[in-house]
Amino acid sequence: MSSPALEVAIRLLDPRLAGWGFPRWGSPAAAGLDLHACLEAPMILEPQAAPALIPAGIVVAIRDPDWCGLVLPRSGFGHREGLVLGNGTGVIDADYEGPLLVSAWNRNPAPGPGIRIEPGDRIAQLVFTRVTRPRLFVSESGGEPPQGSARGSGGFGSSGRR
Repeated sequence: MSSPALEVAIRLLDPRLAGWGFPRWGSPAAAGLDLHACLEAPMILEPQAAPALIPAGIVVAIRDPDWCGLVLPRSGFGHREGLVLGNGTGVIDADYEGPLLVSAWNRNPAPGPGIRIEPGDRIAQLVFTRVTRPRLFVSESGGEPPQGSARGSGGFGSSGRR
């Protein structure tokens, strides 16, 4: 069963994007839409330096409050070269219609080589996902697990590794 189609308007702020093949997914089954570095010149991210905001050259208009966009790192760039997002994951709310910026950070230890980002490099990906807003209520029990919970208050890693 497929979900209803989401229509998202994309405005190109950088005319080079069309020549770089944007918008496109890396493969027919890819979840993430590739985001390009819309830089005027190459950039070097030094290890452990402050994150840099890199323009993606687009504005997205999701508009449907049941959806949001998630800006995620590209796995190969992060694993091989150490490029990660400075904010972990970027959340694009349905009512945000400003320019997309990618917070990029070099996680490699200092001193060490910088990560060179060229104009047009695919540096992150945008994934669209549904949003659920549960009905919240204040519990008088202080958030304790319900009676009979096998997990109890074990917390992180309490279910084991296998």
